[in-house]
Amino acid sequence: MKPKHRRLGFVAAGVLLLAAAAGLVLYAMNDTLVFFYTPSEVQQKLQAKQLDLDRPFRLGGLVETGSVERDATGVQVRFRVTDTVEEMTVAYHGILPDLFREGQGVVAEGRLGADGVFTATEVLAKHDENYMPPEVAAALKKQGRWQGSDGEASQ
Repeated sequence: MKPKHRRLGFVAAGVLLLAAAAGLVLYAMNDTLVFFYTPSEVQQKLQAKQLDLDRPFRLGGLVETGSVERDATGVQVRFRVTDTVEEMTVAYHGILPDLFREGQGVVAEGRLGADGVFTATEVLAKHDENYMPPEVAAALKKQGRWQGSDGEASQ
């Protein structure tokens, strides 16, 4: 075999190994991929039967004012998340972040139950008065409902 053919064989083997490694990485990442939806998008996907209830996702929006209900221990919490068009009830067992408040942006990660209640395993809240999770801000801007830090509605 000529040296030229041998080099070509090594290059081809290297490309195949690189492609196999990339395929394995993408396959492994598929299990950790978590989608983000607003309540309106969840309702649309439910109606179109495009939402896999076995797969966790992130639900984001604003905590509806007057919707937070805590049990006697304060560990079990139910609240509604809204994108100003639709709303969804979220159930969470655990301690909420210190900055969790009604009317503020929130992202909850978990699964949607057959009863339509989103059971969160993690709740993330904003960290100062000017911050909103980027996904929530983008969804509100898309609907024309975004209120900037100066209180002015912007598109």
